[in-house]
Amino acid sequence: MSLTDSLVIEKLCSPAIWAEGPVWLPQQDAVVFSDVKGNRMFRWQRSGELQVWRAPSHYANGNARDSEGRVISCEHGRRGISRTEHDGSVTMLVEKVDGKRFNSPNDVVVRSDGTIWFTDPPYGITSDDEGYHAHSQVIGCYLYCFDPPSGKLTIAASDLQRPNGLAFSPDESLMYVADMSIIDFPTLGRRELRVYSVDGHQLSDGKRFAEVAPGIPDGFCVDRQGNIWCSCADGVIAFDSRGATVGKILLPECVSNCTLGGPNGDELYITATSSLYRVRISQ
Repeated sequence: MSLTDSLVIEKLCSPAIWAEGPVWLPQQDAVVFSDVKGNRMFRWQRSGELQVWRAPSHYANGNARDSEGRVISCEHGRRGISRTEHDGSVTMLVEKVDGKRFNSPNDVVVRSDGTIWFTDPPYGITSDDEGYHAHSQVIGCYLYCFDPPSGKLTIAASDLQRPNGLAFSPDESLMYVADMSIIDFPTLGRRELRVYSVDGHQLSDGKRFAEVAPGIPDGFCVDRQGNIWCSCADGVIAFDSRGATVGKILLPECVSNCTLGGPNGDELYITATSSLYRVRISQ
């Protein structure tokens, strides 16, 4: 029996040009997500209310929640990582590596120890659609780990061609990372999830975990059982912890990302092109 059998898909709203980076905020009973190309962010509450959460958003893309419930965002426009405080003010946490600007931080997760892990492909600087056209100041596209209390920044992985989404396993001993370099390198690129061992503030022993098709792996999340829910061109593919496909949710729009939320953590919120969807899954 498929993990996705009999799931009901709900379309919640369609306010975006390109919806991305959903994050569940339990204190607000709401999902905040980015409209990257619209340079704004929205908040959808479970009561059904939708409102603009921030505009302009500095072309925010991926978002995460820290242990205090604050929103951590990847900003293409300012090419850094920001934190939205409880009073609504925004603090820039990190925007340079060795004095050089990042490319355009894309997706982010926060570990239980408070460290912030993020990917840095070039998609926010290749044109003015999702940021500001600019030349890269760093050689390559890396995955970074930032420790807010100490201000220490570490290159956690350097073997990725175009890193995008990322997520920890339930026990945080592993990290999964999407590499979607097939877009830029049609004959040599990757369309896969990779898996790494977590060693302090770095990753090691990276290897291919699963190929994602059709389309590319963009954003994804991991549930309490260790299943990975990953975006693809026509929906969300579910993989088990061994990399076997155990189901698929078909959607009418191209999927960018997803996150788990709701009071019981069993609601999968999916951003797909212009819309936010919800699917209740078994946990």
